[in-house]
Formats: sequence, structure tokens, C-alpha cells
Amino acid sequence: MTVRRDFKEPGRPRPDLVIGREELFAGARGQLAAGGSVLVHGPAGIGKSTVLRSLAAEYGEEVRTVLRCSATESESHLPFLALADLLGLVVDEVAHRLPAPQRTALESALTGRGESTLQRDGLALRLAVLSTLRALAARGPVLIVADDLQWLDPASAELLGFAARRLGGTPVQMLCAVRTHTEPQGQEQDRYLSASPPDTLAVKINPLSRAHVADLLDHRGYTGLPRSTVRDIHRTSGGNPLFALELGRALFESTTPPSPGEPLPVPTSLRALVLNRLEALSAEARRTLLVASAGARPTLALLRAAGRTNAEADTAQAAALGLLVTEQDAPGVRFAHPLISAALYAQADAQERRAAHAALSTAASDPIERARHLALASTGTDPRVAARLGEAAAAARDRGAPSVAAELGLLAARHTPDDAAPGPDERRLQAAADALTAGETDFARDIAHDVLAQATEPADRVRAWMVVIDAAGHAMAEVDAVFPQALADAGDDPRLLTLVHYQLAWRALLVEGDFERAREEGARAADLAARAGDRRNELLALAFQAQAETLMGHPDAPLTIKRALKEPQDPRVAADHNGAGSVRFRWLIMSDQLAEARKTVGALLREARRRGMVEAEVHFLRGLAETELRAGHCGRALDLARESLRLARDTGIGEAASAMLTSLAEAAGGEVDRAMALAREAVARAEKNGDVIYLSRALAALGHAQLVAGDAPGAVHSLRRARELEEGLGVTDPARGRWHGDLAEALVRIGEPAEAQGVVDATRARALNLGRESVLAVLDRAEALTRAARGETDAAARQLAQCRARLARLGYGLEEARAAYALAGLRGRQPAAAAYDEAARLFRRCRAMPWLRQVESAVAAAPARAPRAGISLDALAATERQVAALVMEGATNREIAARLFISVKTVEATLTRVYRKLGIRSRVDIVRLAAGRPPG
Repeated sequence: MTVRRDFKEPGRPRPDLVIGREELFAGARGQLAAGGSVLVHGPAGIGKSTVLRSLAAEYGEEVRTVLRCSATESESHLPFLALADLLGLVVDEVAHRLPAPQRTALESALTGRGESTLQRDGLALRLAVLSTLRALAARGPVLIVADDLQWLDPASAELLGFAARRLGGTPVQMLCAVRTHTEPQGQEQDRYLSASPPDTLAVKINPLSRAHVADLLDHRGYTGLPRSTVRDIHRTSGGNPLFALELGRALFESTTPPSPGEPLPVPTSLRALVLNRLEALSAEARRTLLVASAGARPTLALLRAAGRTNAEADTAQAAALGLLVTEQDAPGVRFAHPLISAALYAQADAQERRAAHAALSTAASDPIERARHLALASTGTDPRVAARLGEAAAAARDRGAPSVAAELGLLAARHTPDDAAPGPDERRLQAAADALTAGETDFARDIAHDVLAQATEPADRVRAWMVVIDAAGHAMAEVDAVFPQALADAGDDPRLLTLVHYQLAWRALLVEGDFERAREEGARAADLAARAGDRRNELLALAFQAQAETLMGHPDAPLTIKRALKEPQDPRVAADHNGAGSVRFRWLIMSDQLAEARKTVGALLREARRRGMVEAEVHFLRGLAETELRAGHCGRALDLARESLRLARDTGIGEAASAMLTSLAEAAGGEVDRAMALAREAVARAEKNGDVIYLSRALAALGHAQLVAGDAPGAVHSLRRARELEEGLGVTDPARGRWHGDLAEALVRIGEPAEAQGVVDATRARALNLGRESVLAVLDRAEALTRAARGETDAAARQLAQCRARLARLGYGLEEARAAYALAGLRGRQPAAAAYDEAARLFRRCRAMPWLRQVESAVAAAPARAPRAGISLDALAATERQVAALVMEGATNREIAARLFISVKTVEATLTRVYRKLGIRSRVDIVRLAAGRPPG
């Protein structure tokens, strides 16, 4: 098929079709824009054709002629078919330019009139194709788009390759796709590259990540699938978008969710796609593969123990057909793709599956696996099977595999008689608790709703309500209606009331922002738990009370932390992100004990990982990142923050908090644009969730990123909002958000030193009362900037030198470097590079790349010597000159805005540019220069 410049391409592919391919597209676009060719390769269904169509739609508009062909397996035996698709409609336009022998051979090949073969007309045909492409290129650039190169008929492939290797310097580009295998030894693309232009870029289409599969399903409308189901879709599809969409569609349309412990149901469309080679297997080999598909980690030894005596021969036969992958020195039996295993299992009938599980229930060496297979081999209720599964779930929990424990718990509930103890609902609720621990909140919530639909026991109902609340995370406002129902079900039982009041404490904190009420509810929950003898929930309630008191700056906070750490302790609370260890960490980092804070949070993180506590892992990764950030280890902090964010996105847990912390880390050691995007995301998520606590922190992160980016007016706006929120919440400890110094600095930059001093004075009083040394040092830095703005340069320099030494002693590396940077800005009489040398050294030590770039810009912009009196404003733009002139006359920002008919915010932004261009730091320096004196 041929497309000329006046041809209108069909609509571009939907955006969801290129999810997860952003980097790939960037590389391919760059290659095409530079005049090169691209070969896209990957396994079937991975998205090659989609990428090809999208690139062709974009780049096809830039060339005069587009030549297309798309081969199929059924037509690959027809000679010259692909060549006819490519050149059939254009050859007449340039045929007159070909020598007669070439023209005759090409016409015979394309039309089928006459007899033309590569053997008889080989040279003439090869030269004819080359000459045709050159003739088309002489009229304008040509793009050849060829899909499924593996099905090109051999004659067309040979002719196209001959021409491609000889088109150097000619404006002919190739954009092709070919199916290749996924195994490391599969290097088929090399064969196709050898038949492509020398400058061809090979682009491999890799499987999608779990997050990208989730995005793809959402974009296609398959919403509402639990995260655990999306995880299974990703695993079963192997990240293949075609497979993932088919699995998602089948599950979305299904009225019955998959049973616990069993693979996903595979729709008929995919079974036919992946099992087309199954008919070549013997009946015995198919049974062997079914047993392998039912096993978690099948090996030849396991298959033999399960009664498959010819396992070696059966698996060798399957490997020869490409159903299994053989690995040297590896005992495992691995399917070539996870979907093959799932499709085999889905194709078997219920009796065949039960037989496979029955064989594995005695053959498996692991007791957890034996119990799972026993359950899947059994039907109906059976107390013996239920007990075995309950024991296996406990073992999985102890191993740090709560997701497995949840699956086993649901299987146990299915086999538990109604009159047994523990009953089915109790087992389901334990499974829900395990799912929460594993970070599978959607799964846990679904289990809880199933229990509430039928449970009559108050204890079961209250526990189910608590799962619903826990699954909501920080979006507690969405489950407000649950609390009255939970209180009604709890009655006057202190054990059940403990659970409800503990959640009410969190609601008061997150939704209402009422610290005093939150503290009271936490204390009430602790008292109720003590009366009920419920030590675990007493410890959690005490930890919450201590956390609220810490944020309030309450004098009882240290005493409450000690109570929460008092023996006896519950090992289940030891690594809980809401436990006393977490509160102690927060107290340590707010008290400037960075070394002890790092040690504490590191131990908590290791224990959380050992127990498989996903939410705690996300939380403690953030804590460790924050500690490293305070210490000025910006690279390490950025790595940890990004890891926390990846895990948060995968699980849907703590995304706002992780985005907020990662924003701070990006502003310190990464990319400022990324920092601002993450901070805005955190703000949006907190606002959507109604989470006022994290909203203030997200705004502080946004203000910090804006300050680093040079947007002082934006920083002031964000940080003023954070201040208003915290004042309304009753947060009195400035070590909680640490935004106060940034606000004062931003205020100085926009010409409001008086307000900046007010922020410093008010915050200093609180920091002195609580003994927050690092906060006081940062406030000193901010105050020095206000002094410099008032012209007190010498006093400002002395204060900056002192606060730098203080921050160095406390171990706050990045804040120390910022003090050195501010000090360098005051030393205008020194050569610029020399003045900033120390700040640059400290920022390099911290790996604080955004700040280091600021130093480089300051050195480049600073004058080589002190400015002379009577500075010229000629270097400024018209509006900048007008604003500077009015400042020289003594006008305020508001007066300037009124006279120039612009906003105050525009005045502030304009002044920031003026300062940079004139190599000065404040409006005071403009006045000094107008008076003929050098800036202070």
C-alpha cells in the first residue's frame, strides 16, 4: 500500500495503546527525525504493531511517500506479494526512469504476467527495486512501513534487503516490526538487522510493569478489579498487553471471581492462541503438563513423586514444541510463558484438576503447598482439611508471606463447617487481616463485605467494619457512615469498643484535623483495651496518643512514648507502622538525633520486610529516606524515596505521603520539575482524600520545590497555605514540617523582609520552648537574609557563618551547604567563582544537584567585579526597567502593581528576574545602586 503526502492518515491509536512505552517512543522518534531507520521487535502480542502504527502516523506526515506492507503467515508462500503491496501503486510513476530489462522484470514480478523468478531475473529484479526507491526518493523522502517481517515471502524479503543495504545517503527510511522470542538466546533480530539499512536502530518491546498493566486495564474500562487480581493478571500475562487485556476483559465480564488458590480463568480466545501446539503432545505428556501447571514450583522430582513416571520424556517433548523452557543445571520445570500454564489448567475439567491436586498433596515437600493442594482436591466442608489449612496459613504468616496466608485462610473458610470453632467468618476475617498486611486492601475490603452480608456475631461484624475502615487508608472521610454501625454492633463490650475508638482517633486526626480530640480518643481506646486485657490494641492506642502529642508539642509526649514501649510488648506491633517504634523514630528525628533515628528506622524496616508488612515497609522506607535527606545524603535519600514511591504505586498504599517525600528528595538531589509534579500530585491526593494532615505537608513540599526552582511568589503562596492549615490544626512543633525557614527566605526574595522576620520570631519562640536546635539554626539563616535585605550585610554574614557551623555540628549537611551558599551571595567584593567555591564543594558532597546548578548559574550571572555606581538598566526588558525604576523611587510592590496595571504577583516575579540580571539579591540593593553606592 502506498500513501502520498496528500493522503489523510486514519485516526491515531488511542493513548492507552502506548502506555509504558514513553522512553521507547522517544528513542524511535529521535532516530527517525535524524533520518535513520527503526526495527521494532518482540514476542507475539507485546504491542509491536501498535508501536509501528503510532510511529507511522506521527512520522508519515513528514515524508512525501509512505510505502506499506503487512504480511501474514497464510500468504507467506506467495512470491513477490509483499513487493506488490509496497510498489504496486507507484511503479508506473517512475517506470519510465528504469532501464528496459529492469522494468520488464519488475512488471512481471508485480503483475504475475509472464514468468519472473529470482533465479532467472535475479540481478535485474534487485536493481529494479533499488532504482525504483531511488527514483521515488528523488521527488521527496520515502518511508517504508513493514509489519510482521517474519511472514514476508522470501523473494520480497531478499529484494527489500538488497535495496536497503545500498540506500545510504538516499532519503529512504524503513520502519519495520518483526516477531522474536523472549529468551536471551533468541537473537533473530540480528538476521533482520543485516537486511536493513546500516543506520537501523533495533528497539525491543519489553513487557509492561504491573503499574502499566493496571493503567492499561483502567483505560480500557476494566475498572474496579482488585489490586490482587491485577497483580495476578500481570503475572499470568507476563506483561504482554494483548494477554493482559483479554484476561482483564474476561474477569471484568465474569459473574464469578476466581477461586482462591487457583490460576486465573483463561478465555477461549487466549487458549487457542497459546495452546495451538498442544495437539501434538501425547495424552500422557498433557497430563504431566497439567500436574506441572497445578504446582507452584514444579520440578522433575516433584512430577515423578506425583506419579508422572515418564516426566523427563514428557517435558522434553513439550520443550521441543516450545511449551516449556529447558535450562541447563536447573531442576525446575518452567513454562515458556505463564499464560501457557494458566491456559492448560483452564482447559482441564474439574475432575482432572482435582486429580492433579490430589497427587501433589502427597508429593509436595512443603507443608503449606501440601495443604493448598489438599484443599483444591477436596469438595465440601471438612474440619480436618480446614484445620490443616489454618495451620498452613499460620506458617505462611510466620514466614513473612501474608498474601499466601490470606489465600490459605479463605480456602480454610470454604472447608470450615458453620458450627466449627473457629468458624468460617473468623477465618475469613483473619484472611482479610493478612491481606491488609500484604498491602492488598481491595481484596481485604471485599472479604469484609462478604462477612458483613451474612455475619450476626457482634465481634465478627465489628472486626469486619474495622477492615473496611483500614482499607480506606487516609481517605477515611469516604467511610464515615461505618462508624455509627460499628458502635452499634460493639455495644458495651470494651474489647470491641477499643477497636472503634482507636479508629475514631485516626478519624479525628485525618479528617477533622482536631489533635486534642484525636489525643482524647486515643487515650480512651488505650484505657478500654487495658480493661479488656487486650495488650496489642492497648499498645497501638498508646502509640497513637504519643504521636498526636508529639505533633502538638504536648509535654506528655515523652512519657506516653515510654508507656507505649513498656513491657510486655506484642511482637505483632513491633514493626507496625503505627506502633511505638515508629513514634519513637519520629521523636528522634524531630529531636535532631539523626544517627539514632537512622538505626531505629533501619531496624523497623528490616523487621517489616521479614514479616511481609507492605504498608509498614512503604512507611519505613520513607522514614529512612527522610533521615538520609536531613543528613545531606541526597543521592541515597532519592533512591530510598523512589523505592517507597514505586511500592506505594504498586499497592495503592500511602501514595500521597510517598509522593510528598519523593518530591523533597527530588528537589534536593534529583530534578526540580519532577519535584514540583510530585508535590502537586501529593496535594491533589490529600485534597481528594480529605486528609488535612498530609495536605499541609504536601503544600510544604510544593513550596520547597518552588523555592528551589526560583519561583519565590509561588513558594510564598504554597507555604502560607501550609501555615494556615497547621495553625488551624494546632500543630505547634516546627520540627514536624520544617517549612518555616523556606517561607521566610521566599518572603525576602519577593521584597517582604518584615513579614519574613515575623515568621522567624514566631517560630523561634516555639522551637526554643521545645529545644529544636536544627530548626533554630535554619531560622538563623533566614534571619540573616532579612538582615541582608535591610542592608545589615556584616551582621548577616556573621550570623550565616555561625549557623553554618551549628548545622555542621548537628549533621545537617544540606542545610549547612545552603548556609554557605547564602553567605557566598553576600560576598560581592570577591571574584564570583571564589565566593561560591565552598558552597559548591558542600553541595557536591551532598550530591545536591539542583542546588549545585544554582551555584553554577550564580557564578555565571555574577559580575566579575563590584558594580559601579549609576548602574544602567539597559540590559532589562521594558517591564523590568519600569519596575526597577519605581523601586528606585521607593514604591511598594502594591503601588507598582497599581501604577503599571499588573498584579502584585507579576511584580514579584519581575523583581526576581531583575535581581538575577543585575547580580543583586534584594530591592534594597536596587535603592543602593540608584544612590550610587555598591550593593551590600
